[in-house]
Amino acid sequence: MVIDMKLRSRLAVLACKVSGAALRKLGRGGTNLPGKLALAIDKDILGTLSRGVRVTVVTGTNGKTTTSRMIEQAFADAGLKYFANKSGANLLTGIVAVFAQHCTLSGKCRYTDALIECDEAAFRRTSEYLPVACLVVNNIFRDQLDRYGEITHTLDAIREGITHIPDATLCLNADCSLTASLARKIPNKVVWFGVNVPIYRQTAHELSDAPYCIHCKTEYEYDYITYGHLGGFRCPKCGYHRHTPDVAVTRVLETGADSSDVALSIFGRLYEVHVNLPGGYNIYNAAAAAAACHVAGIDEETAVGALAQFECGFGRAEQFTLGTAPARMMLVKNPAGFNQVINLIVHDDGVYQLAFLLNDRFADGTDISWIWDVDFETLAAQQARFTHIFVSGVRADDMALRLKYAGFAADRLEVIRGYADLLAALGASETPAFLMPTYTAMFDLRGEIGKHTDVKAFYE
Repeated sequence: MVIDMKLRSRLAVLACKVSGAALRKLGRGGTNLPGKLALAIDKDILGTLSRGVRVTVVTGTNGKTTTSRMIEQAFADAGLKYFANKSGANLLTGIVAVFAQHCTLSGKCRYTDALIECDEAAFRRTSEYLPVACLVVNNIFRDQLDRYGEITHTLDAIREGITHIPDATLCLNADCSLTASLARKIPNKVVWFGVNVPIYRQTAHELSDAPYCIHCKTEYEYDYITYGHLGGFRCPKCGYHRHTPDVAVTRVLETGADSSDVALSIFGRLYEVHVNLPGGYNIYNAAAAAAACHVAGIDEETAVGALAQFECGFGRAEQFTLGTAPARMMLVKNPAGFNQVINLIVHDDGVYQLAFLLNDRFADGTDISWIWDVDFETLAAQQARFTHIFVSGVRADDMALRLKYAGFAADRLEVIRGYADLLAALGASETPAFLMPTYTAMFDLRGEIGKHTDVKAFYE
């Protein structure tokens, strides 16, 4: 029986490695199918491959990829022998594939550390197999209703996953009342991170995903709000309130179109930190990454330095040149994330082209009703700044209608269905552009950009 199990594991790893190599040679990445093959042969293969590895997992609704890239830079700078699923394949199949890629045929991992971005819903299962040393939960927001259901379903999936990893240290967002509730009645050590001050002068209008106390259903009171339902919350009835963070942004020194500068306290030691990406959400990602680095035993100077140097994940504020136009791609997938991109644009006084790309494939979420909860009205109020407003994607007409209702002049909305034509139109001007695609639109658009410029494949 033992021999059969070892043989099964070897066959699973072999199938995963061979299929992954073949798919990458074809330019298709090989991030999910190889994992499916491995699991079909050995359903417990992830437990075998991850044995003896110190695993850091990043989950939550928004910011998983960027936070992981920040932590990865610190891992590299600290000299850790690690690997990461930087392709963003964060379901069980993708995680199995990346472990198999970095193991010997016998299933022995050649690395001491693994940095794994994990889908919130998938964490329930992956946590059964991974020896998680550190779990980062960035935030919990309303996301694709057809995939995740109500926001409490996401919270319950993460909560159940935590029961499988009692020895892991949790890095939790103190400003998110939903995320903070995960610390209740668990044996795990918790490191709290957060932002102690407002980030913006004013923010996009947002519907709160958590207006009422998770424990007694009384409406929260706030000392300040950073964005969405994040901030200095407290319940006036039962007393549930924001924890004082161990890793805290104490001042926002400057926010710009390319980066932010903040004062960051790490367990009482204050640092001026340059965050190599714009936006208030990336300030949170930086605090989360610093907390994870502390758990991993990385010195604070190395962690802080990494935040200024890391390379952004694909589609997460990536910069390209299209013809003569500099362009920045900002992945959007739910109201909270989209509103943060809008906050970034409206707080910048520059003149821009805008491109909105809306798809409704499975990875995007087939229910696109969420676009009606995005504050496009704030952008429409500044539409004189935008030289061109393009709309594309499978559901381009629906996006154009939403923008029209938000107050954009209908004769200024130009629907271009082909991505090659869209890029040509953007590149015909020297005006900088913001490209805002949903998930599968981002992949398709990057593929088209890759035909004209030198961009890394998403799995590199």
